[in-house]
This record gives sequence, structure tokens and C-alpha cells, in this order.
Amino acid sequence: MSHSPDYLLSVQGLSKSFAGVRALDQVQFQLRRGEVHALMGENGAGKSTFMRILVGLETADAGEVLFEGRPLKMDRQSLRKEISMIHQEMLVVPELTVAQNIFLGKEKKRSLFGFLPGFTNDRTMSAEAEVLLQRLGLELHPDTPMKYLSVAQMQMVEIAKAISNDAKVLIMDEPTSALSDREVAALFTVIEDLRQKGVAIIYISHKMEEIYQLCDTITVLRDGRYIGTRPAAELDKNQLIQMMVGREINDLFPASSARPGEVLLSVRGLSRSGKFINITFEVHRGEVLGIAGLMGAGRTEIARALVGLDKPTAGEVYFKGVLTPIDSPREAIRRGIGYVSEDRKGFGFIPALSVVHNLTLSSLPRHRRGLFISTPSETSAAEAMIRELRIKVAGPDQKVLELSGGNQQKVVLGKVLLTDPELIILDEPTRGIDIGAKQEIYKLITRLTEAGMAVILISSELPELLGLCDRVLVVSKGRQTALLSKEEITQETIMKHAMEFSKPADLLLNEE
Repeated sequence: MSHSPDYLLSVQGLSKSFAGVRALDQVQFQLRRGEVHALMGENGAGKSTFMRILVGLETADAGEVLFEGRPLKMDRQSLRKEISMIHQEMLVVPELTVAQNIFLGKEKKRSLFGFLPGFTNDRTMSAEAEVLLQRLGLELHPDTPMKYLSVAQMQMVEIAKAISNDAKVLIMDEPTSALSDREVAALFTVIEDLRQKGVAIIYISHKMEEIYQLCDTITVLRDGRYIGTRPAAELDKNQLIQMMVGREINDLFPASSARPGEVLLSVRGLSRSGKFINITFEVHRGEVLGIAGLMGAGRTEIARALVGLDKPTAGEVYFKGVLTPIDSPREAIRRGIGYVSEDRKGFGFIPALSVVHNLTLSSLPRHRRGLFISTPSETSAAEAMIRELRIKVAGPDQKVLELSGGNQQKVVLGKVLLTDPELIILDEPTRGIDIGAKQEIYKLITRLTEAGMAVILISSELPELLGLCDRVLVVSKGRQTALLSKEEITQETIMKHAMEFSKPADLLLNEE
């Protein structure tokens, strides 16, 4: 592949190493104006590293990048008006408002008395932010502090921030991972509008239906190397998977020999004012219980109440037949309940710490020797989990922040598993994870249930619920609408019950 004047962006021979590990090896890539170009590959394939180099957050060891036929300077100032990126891990400032986050680093200024410059014009930023939010169909006041937003709302603000730059190239790294169907539709409309205006988009997603709906071209990386570029219309799903993983993926959802046993968890009339009301279900050993519902239905809030992150206002929780009020995550861990949050960056790991220290964070008492923590014990446990989950790392001392999103998720899973839970609650465990890694997670869930563990699986991906769950609890607007048996679980049935209520839980609670 050679540089051509027909391309807006042209990359040749790009290489990058971290701690002796080759993240990119002679990568090539070309992008036309008005093109939506998918960049595909498993977690750890080098996609995020490649994009970080393009926006100036990393410096390549070798290679050349041409933008409009000219060598691209690798610094943030030169890229600000050319390339903008929506990061997979959101870069927000919680204490600032929505408008302030959107215009962070490019604040609107006004003068005082016509001659004193440098004052931030919050009114102008708020007005312009409101236009951007309306364009995305987001009903959100621009003066709202970011810390009060949901993960989905934060993701939409990040998208608004990227669009505000009027960039010629827009990089979208898993932009729909936390969005509802309505928000995804609004984003796709914006993408089509940008395409018509000549903006080129590099689109990274593990959701294949999005790739084939949006993208003109697909480039695949594997293990940091360039595999190939094909028109999307000429590449079917099986061929794409084989390019990504180097093998065919058969039987995505493994057959399980697990059989539900005794009741492990019993929830009766659980409520939290303004979030959910009167949730009742049981979970058996060896069972996968799914929790389904639209974005904002109360799924995550139920999970947080079960592990002590939020306090219920009513209801009872029995664990192994004993009334068990859980008022903190530490108490949940002590009882044998593990939790993997949907927000791995906010609640799953500590970015500045190493892989080994993150993996053993929740199980440190097991590695204590007198007054001290045994480093050999920690390292041994971490290395065993790295092997079991096939986490791609340079070594156990590598910082978790340097890993790909999928490998960070595996670290979060490993941290929970090292506490030896009897019940594990997984909230969107495969969000932002490639199909090969998804299969590994599905196999892990099957192994856990076959060993007698209970799993609660919260997922927005209906095929996961159908392929893994023994029963599915459906919630809508904070209300439980169905508890479906294996035979009753279909996409149509789940969606019917997920859309049952028209009023949110806070209104319903007031009517009780």
C-alpha cells in the first residue's frame, strides 16, 4: 500500500512498542473524505494505540502519517482542528458542567469593557452546547454537572465534544457501548450528516451489525499487524471474524452441563425510592439469571443495591437462607458475592496500579503474612489468573492503564474471581469486547456455573441473554414486568415486557 493523493489520511509502516512488547508492527491505513472506515480486530490488536498516535497522545517509533498529502505533526495543538476522537474510556471532568466539558481546552472567551480579554463566556458555551445536545436528541441541560450523569449520558456528551471540533477526521472508539437504541439511532443520523459534509470517520466497534450498517470499508488488525482492507459489501461476517482472530468462531455460546441447585440468593420486595420498586426473584446455584431491560430501566441500580453500593429503602435479601443486609461492598465480598460494574474505569480498577495489584486488590487479606503483604503470594495468584483468563500483558507489573479495554475488563473479572465468590453479578461484562474475547467470557460463565456458582447477568445484548441464561428477569421503568423461564425466553418476549411501563419508578412510587 502506497501513499496516494486521493486519500485524506495515509499511514505507512507505523510501529510502536511498550515495555518491549510490539503493539503495532508496520501498520498501514488509508482514509478517503466522506468515508466511514471500520477498524476491526480483537482486544489487544493495536486499534486504540493506532488511534492514540493519530491524535497525538502517543508517539510512533517508526512510520509515516500524511494528512492531505503532508506529513502530520504529532502534537496535540496541530491536531486539534484536524482529527478528533471519541475515546472508549471517557475523558470527563466530573465537577465541571456539560457545556464546560464539551468546550474543555477550547473555551469561548469574552472581553471586559471591550479591552480586557481572557474571561470565559459561560453563556455562549451553554447556548452552543445546547444546540449540539439537541442535534444528538439528548434532553439534557448544558449547565448540569457531569457527575450527575449516567454512563450513557456521559458518552453522548463525549460525542458532542468531538463533533464541536469541526474536525476533518472523526475517530469513534466504541461510541455506542453505553447507548440506548434511541441514542444510537440519533448518533447514526449525525454520522450520515457528517459523511455528506465530507467528514471522514474511523469507526471502531465490536458490534458487527453496526459495522455493516454504517461502514464503507473495513480494515483489520491482528496482534498489532495489518491483515487487510476490504469493501464492507464484499466481506461477509464469517470472513471478517476469520481475519480478526485467525480462525473460525464456532458455537459462540458453549453447551452447559450445569443444573440449577439449591436457592443461593432470595430477593423479596426490594425497592429504592426513585429507582426501582418491589423486585422479587431467586437465584440458584449453577444457574445464570439474566436481567433485561432498556437503558435506564433500573438494572444497574438493582445490582448496586445487592452489593451494598446503594441502600434499599424496602425489601429483604436472603443469602444461603439467612436474612443478609449488605451495607457495603466489603460485606458483599465477605459474604461471597462478587460484582463487576458496567463502568470498569470508574469502579473496576485503579489505573495507576499494576496488573498484579489490581488483581489482588479485593483479596489482599489472603496474601497477608503477619503485618505485611506477601509479594510472592500476590504475584503467584495474579499470574495464575492471567493464565486462566488469557490476559495479554507484558508482565504482572505492567500498569493496567496500558492494556487494551478488553484486557482491562479481564483484569476486573479476575479481581472478583480471586475473592472466590459463590455468586457473581456481571453488569455488561462484554461491553467493548471483541468476539473472540466474548467467547472466552461465555466459556468462563459456563465453567463457573458448572462448578456450582450462581451468576446474575445484566446485558443489553439479547443474543447473550438467549444463549446463556436459564431464566430472565425483565424490568421496565423501575418495575419488574416478567420472570421468564428458559422456554419463554425470546427476543420478542423480552422486548415486549421491557417496554411495558410508561411511567418511571419515581412516579410509580409516589402513587403507591
